[in-house]
Amino acid sequence: MWRKLFNLACVIVFMRRETKRNLFIAGTYGAALLLGLLLGQNYADNNRQSGTSTLLPLGLGHTGKVQRMIDLIAANYVDSVDVEALQDLAISEIMEQLDPHSEYLYAQAAVRQHQALEGSFDGIGIEYYRLNDTLTVVGLIPGGPAEKAGILVGDRLIAINGDTIAGIHVSDRTIEEKMRGRKGTPLDIHIQRAGRTIAQPLRVVRDRVEVSSIDAAYIVDSVTAYVKVKRFGANTASDFETALKNLKNAGAKRLVLDLRENKGGYFSAATALASQFFADKKLLVYTEGAHEDRTDYYSAADGLFGKGALAVLIDEQSASASEIVAGAVQDLNRGIIVGRTSFGKGLVQEQFGFGDGSALNLTVARYYTPLGRCIQKTYPTNRNVVKAPNASPRADLELTDDTHRPAAGQADLTQFNEGGSSIEMSDRSVLSGGITPDVWVPFGSQDTSTWYQRLRKAGIIEEYVYGRLAQSVPTYSADHFLAKYRLPDEVYADFVGYTQARGIPLPQDESPAVQALVRTDIEALLGRFYFGSEVFFRVRNRSDEMLAVALDALEKGS
Repeated sequence: MWRKLFNLACVIVFMRRETKRNLFIAGTYGAALLLGLLLGQNYADNNRQSGTSTLLPLGLGHTGKVQRMIDLIAANYVDSVDVEALQDLAISEIMEQLDPHSEYLYAQAAVRQHQALEGSFDGIGIEYYRLNDTLTVVGLIPGGPAEKAGILVGDRLIAINGDTIAGIHVSDRTIEEKMRGRKGTPLDIHIQRAGRTIAQPLRVVRDRVEVSSIDAAYIVDSVTAYVKVKRFGANTASDFETALKNLKNAGAKRLVLDLRENKGGYFSAATALASQFFADKKLLVYTEGAHEDRTDYYSAADGLFGKGALAVLIDEQSASASEIVAGAVQDLNRGIIVGRTSFGKGLVQEQFGFGDGSALNLTVARYYTPLGRCIQKTYPTNRNVVKAPNASPRADLELTDDTHRPAAGQADLTQFNEGGSSIEMSDRSVLSGGITPDVWVPFGSQDTSTWYQRLRKAGIIEEYVYGRLAQSVPTYSADHFLAKYRLPDEVYADFVGYTQARGIPLPQDESPAVQALVRTDIEALLGRFYFGSEVFFRVRNRSDEMLAVALDALEKGS
């Protein structure tokens, strides 16, 4: 059968003289034959060639059929074919059969994902915003190479190592490649400051840059602390512990942990952070899979915040590691969950690397909350999870439409309670299919405002702040800014005129609440530009409805 198929394919190819046509047929033939091999008879082991190929090893079972087939095509096919394209096709077909969180990463994407979770990389430590094809520095890593070299917030980058990057379109990937490099290597950057180009470039020596996974940690009132965790990386647990110690020393007796828009990260970071809320040896989560025996994960020691009122904020983008923390807090009756139903990712991935630097993030187990809930939602099939060579690692998750509060008794949600579980830990009724909050906060007017959503999508607020409003860093302090600064009416009127000119006019019937939110967004961005991310969140949190609900619930429960 194999020989007949091969001969038939050769006849078809020889009947076509155009090269492009031949390549298309070759690719189609390879894909069809691949699927046949996936489902058909085993190819005899004694017919396999000796392993001299440098292609990604994609054997099935012990036969290596897929790799064998690609090797045969590469060595014997009548026309030249793009072997890497065939390999990608094979990978894509295999990944299509798995869950949406298993993914193949090319080498560059694997490195970027690793760096994002590790929280460190070799570079210069700046954050920039692209305005009219010119990069404006909007943030600096404190003590980082760029700050040490004299670069200031507000500077505009003109050239890097003699290559002009201002006024022309240069991709973010190209900029990243120019800025990142081996520790200790120099980089010459020409800048424009306050409208004047500095004649001599600033020499920046690349170094290890550490990025905290804590966006903000401060005292909201006399006894309540707020901590915003943006991801669960290698240093999240230690960053959180340091922040928690400082907040307790400042008098914090209650805590709001903000996990909104936190899409996850390392499993171990989630359990280590959750441990801070419990006494020693409390079951936090367990995992189990077809090839993975059940493994229980317990709190490692008495946590720093084992006592004290606790609220955890979640939303429809809180996923994975965030849901592990929220699930443990909810099941063990340790605190209240405030917000909207979380994403619903109850799968655990393990990364397997290949010799060329690429990697496979493969789902190996499901995780379960202490009461035995697997919060994984039903996921779609027929998807493509092969990352293009220049693609960024997954920055977000495939959000479903099921982001609204579930109705009581909804058919696809399984009810758990104290009587239905062998682990009697909570007197609440809890649901599977994402973490359902104890205190529900519906979508606000900003979520339904077409004007606000258009502003956000087009980046108009950032464009206005960084292009027309933000100047050099003021001499006054962050505390003074937080206490005194409110956006002047004439500035807001100028912003409204700016949106009109950009084709997104303010509707006459737009609600005062949305307009107040826009004012707050402008103030918050100014605060971040001048003083960093914590000031951004402190300004935003002044009008954050979900945080207000959490603070009220903690106050009433104390």
